[in-house]
Amino acid sequence: MNSSSTIVDSLRRSVERHPENCAVSQVGWDLSYSELWAQVMGVAGHLQRQGLACGDRVALVLKNSTAYVAAYYGILAAGGIVVPLNASAKSPELARWLQHSGATWLFIDRDNDQSQVLLDGLNPRPYTVWVGASASTPSDVWPDFDAILSAAEMPVRPAPLGRDLASILYTSGTTGQPKGVLLRHANLVSNTNAIVGFLGLGCNDSSVAVLPFHYSYGNSVLNTHLTAGARISLADNLVYPHLLVQRLVDERATGFAGVAATFSLLLSRVSLADHDLSSLRYITQAGGSMSPTLTQQLMTALPQCKIFVMYGQTEASARLCYLPPDRLHEKMGSVGIAVQYVRIEVRRENGSEANDGEIGEVWARGPNVMAGYWRDPVATAATLQGEWLKTGDSGYQDPEGYLYLVGRRSDIIKAGAHRIHPADIERVIAEVPGVEEVVVVGVDDEILGQAVKAFLVASPGVTLDLMGIRAHARRQLSSHKVPKYLELVASLPKTSSGKVRRSELINMGAPKHEA
Repeated sequence: MNSSSTIVDSLRRSVERHPENCAVSQVGWDLSYSELWAQVMGVAGHLQRQGLACGDRVALVLKNSTAYVAAYYGILAAGGIVVPLNASAKSPELARWLQHSGATWLFIDRDNDQSQVLLDGLNPRPYTVWVGASASTPSDVWPDFDAILSAAEMPVRPAPLGRDLASILYTSGTTGQPKGVLLRHANLVSNTNAIVGFLGLGCNDSSVAVLPFHYSYGNSVLNTHLTAGARISLADNLVYPHLLVQRLVDERATGFAGVAATFSLLLSRVSLADHDLSSLRYITQAGGSMSPTLTQQLMTALPQCKIFVMYGQTEASARLCYLPPDRLHEKMGSVGIAVQYVRIEVRRENGSEANDGEIGEVWARGPNVMAGYWRDPVATAATLQGEWLKTGDSGYQDPEGYLYLVGRRSDIIKAGAHRIHPADIERVIAEVPGVEEVVVVGVDDEILGQAVKAFLVASPGVTLDLMGIRAHARRQLSSHKVPKYLELVASLPKTSSGKVRRSELINMGAPKHEA
């Protein structure tokens, strides 16, 4: 592995090998690799001529688009540090991220309804590039993205090196003090190459992207496909699941990436058997655990498809482990083995390595591990121990080194003398027909300290029997793990990447139902 290579070099090699292949597809037009590269160079040249210095932070408040892709790689090619932000966030949260990152440059969608409020509240205002057409903001005040591309300025300064910082990714669901993960080019390149390898990605592959690119998983989908010379088709969202499935059919997509909630939604709202998905050779799942029941349902619905269950963190540039599809039946419930270049260990509280089957904290080491948290030496020191990343996840390894997660250490429910992992309960309740989603949390209890509470979302048209669900849990679980409270909700609060906001569920107050 060449540690001096950058993620921009990875794109450039794809441009040299497949200049006329489609790189990014958006409804209405395709952008070839050569056309994308011209846009990347145009962005880089403009930023450098406007005074961008190496290491300057440049924020992206853009929804997934061809402009996002060109801006992302253009900033990196210019020597800047990309700060991708959630374009659907409100202005106070965006302002907090911008101030924390120290971003003095900003790319933002003109049709973002938070843009003017955001900019009016910033002092000093960052150098702003407007993306998209609108009459609501004057183009003579700040440059327009299309005008930058038309000028076709070329970079005047050498490209960055692998050791240089590439991005600050704010961790999903962050509340309060922002926590920005610092990733170097070498981090991204090593992890990207490892993922391309185990997925077997090539220039004939294509994927329909629904994960936001500001999210580590979505960023990984972007980098891996453009490194492989593959095609990315951009989809708006999951509001209309049947339209997404039709897009997979129309694009003849070979791959698709989602979180557990993505696949739960598709399976409950669309009859996949009614669509020709024969081109789909693989799907990937990460961003939180997926129950064995949901995994089995996916295997039944897509028998021709290789299903890659994966595990990772933003702090690890994306992926730490993957479960080879040919071991899926045998190792159901596992997140697999370490990806190339990565070592995984499970350790006890004292830092010693745990035995096979013994639960401890997951530690990871490899060239994909972050450089630290931006402007947060205390959090960095608590998370990085030498070359090792303390993930904060609890799990155990079997004798073959396959990792099984039991939950976040911070999510553990402390009920009396018991320490309960929510995932154990969620897996059991997910087996009940008609349960579309389930999340288990700990709520305050005067006697035990915490009591087990389960939030459930029913599949469309299904009326769930709470007493029956509790009886099922009682047959499968130890008595202290059986939920004291069951609450039906229409939906679960989630981040833009599809992760459940457990803290919001905990703060919802006393449950409405006790079974």
